[in-house]
Amino acid sequence: MLSSEALTLGRRGLFAGGAVAVGALATEALEAEVTAATLRGPLPRKVDVVVVGGGIAGLVTAERIARRGRSVLVVEARTRVGGRVLNHTLRTGGTIESGGAFIGPTQTHIKALADRLGVGTFKEYVAGKNVYVSSNPLLGRQEFTGTVPPDPLILLDAALALAQLDKLAAEVPVDAPWAHPKAAEWDAMTLRQWIDRNTLNSRGIDNLIKAWTQPGFGADPDQLSLLYVLHYIACSGNERNVGTFARNSDVVNGAQESRFVGGSQRVPLLLARKLGDRVALGAAVTKIEHVSGRALVHTTRGRVSARRVVVAAPPKQVLGIDFSPGMPAARRTLLTKVQMGRLMKCDAVYDKPFWREDGLTGFGLSDHGAVRVAFDNGVRNTGHGILLAFVGGSTWRQYGSLSRTERRTAVLQGFAAMFGDKALRPIEYTEHDWTHERWTRGGPVAIYPPGVMATYGRQIRRPFGRVHWAGTETSTYWTGYMDGAVRSGERAAVEVLERL
Repeated sequence: MLSSEALTLGRRGLFAGGAVAVGALATEALEAEVTAATLRGPLPRKVDVVVVGGGIAGLVTAERIARRGRSVLVVEARTRVGGRVLNHTLRTGGTIESGGAFIGPTQTHIKALADRLGVGTFKEYVAGKNVYVSSNPLLGRQEFTGTVPPDPLILLDAALALAQLDKLAAEVPVDAPWAHPKAAEWDAMTLRQWIDRNTLNSRGIDNLIKAWTQPGFGADPDQLSLLYVLHYIACSGNERNVGTFARNSDVVNGAQESRFVGGSQRVPLLLARKLGDRVALGAAVTKIEHVSGRALVHTTRGRVSARRVVVAAPPKQVLGIDFSPGMPAARRTLLTKVQMGRLMKCDAVYDKPFWREDGLTGFGLSDHGAVRVAFDNGVRNTGHGILLAFVGGSTWRQYGSLSRTERRTAVLQGFAAMFGDKALRPIEYTEHDWTHERWTRGGPVAIYPPGVMATYGRQIRRPFGRVHWAGTETSTYWTGYMDGAVRSGERAAVEVLERL
C-alpha cells in the first residue's frame, strides 16, 4: 500500500541515510518484536474483556484493564497495531508518519502516555516566514508571519469570522453538543453556509478554511455540519483551557507544534509490547452476540466469550460487524450517516531543507492546486529536508484518481510554487492514501454532515448491552486526535471495570 521512489542520491544524502540507519532499524526491530510477541496460537475460550481494535484507543483500554488484574484480549483485523497511526521508514533514512503525527498544548493524555513509554517529542521547525500562494494574479506568492495570510481581500474578514467561531464554540458543551439550545439550528447548516452568511468575501474565506478542513477532516466546508465544527473547536482544549480555532490549526502553541521521536507509531507498538500475547492480529471480528449473560465475539481466528466488550474501531467499520441482538436503530443510523474523510499524505525528501536557507519555515498555504497546505516534515539527525502535503476533501477527489506519476508531478509543482524550483527534484517521494486502507477506508476522522449530530450524536458513547465504545471519535476533548484516542480508552476502561 505504501510505496517509495528513490530517484537520485547525492553525496550528503547517502551519508545522512547511514547516520540514521540505527534509528530506522530500531523502529523496524520493535515492530518485528511486537508482531512475534502477539498471540500466535488459538484464541482463549474465555476472558473478562475483549477489545476490538488495536489502535491507540483499544490498546490503552486493554492496558488499563490488564493493570487491574483482569483478563483481556485485543483482537485486531490488521496484521499490525496502531490503526490510523502508522510509521514509514524512508529509503533515504529516517522515519516519518503516514498517519497521525502531531501533538500540541493541552494534549496532556497522549503526552503522559508517551512519557511513561519513553517516547520523546521534538518541535516543528518554525524559524522564518510562511508562504501563501494565491490564484489572484495581483497577489501571487507572498511570504508572511503569523496565522492568516496577508491577503487584503480576506484579512479582516477572516479575523472576524474566526473570532466568531471561537465565541460560538465556547458555548458548546464538549460532552453534549446536541444539548445546546441552538444545536438543531447549527446542525441544519454546513460550515460553508455559515461562511456565506457571515463574511463579505465568502469565496476567499472558504478557500482559506479549506486549508484547515482538508487536512483536519479530509473534507470541505460544504460537507461539515456547523455544530460538528463548533464542537471540534470546543474539543481543542482540556478541562482548564477553552478550545480555540488557533489551538487546533496552528503550529506554534497549536496542535501541530511537535512530533514524536522515532515516529508516532512507537506509542502503540510499545503498548502492544507490554500486552504481549494479550493481542491477537489478523483477527477480524465478524459477529458479537449476547448469550446467557455473556458476550460472544466471533473472529476470523475463532470465538471468545467475554463479560464485557469494548469496540474501538472507526465508526463505519462497526457496520461490518453483525450484532445479535441488533444495535439500537438510533445508533445504527448514526454509524450509517457519519462518513470517513478522504485524505492522503504525500512526502518529498530532499538532500537538505533548502527552504530554511531561504528563511522559510516550510509551512505553506495555497488556494489552489494539489498542495493546499504544506509542512516541514523533517526528522532529526538525517540532514535531509522533507516537505509534507495533505491532500484531502475535494483536492483528494481531484488528484487521488490520477496515476501516481501524475499526482507526484502535481504535488511537486505545488511545493515548487511555494518554495522554488528546487522542490521539483526530490531524492525520494512517498505517499499513503487512507481511503485504500481496508480497515479504515478514509481519514483522518469520521465526519458529521448536517442533520446528524443534533439528532443522533448522543449515541456515540452510549453502551449497548455488554458492548462499550472507544475510539477518538468518542472523546470529549481532542476528538480526531491521538489525545482523544487515549482519553477514550481511559474512559472505556473505567466503564468496564466498574461493571466487572
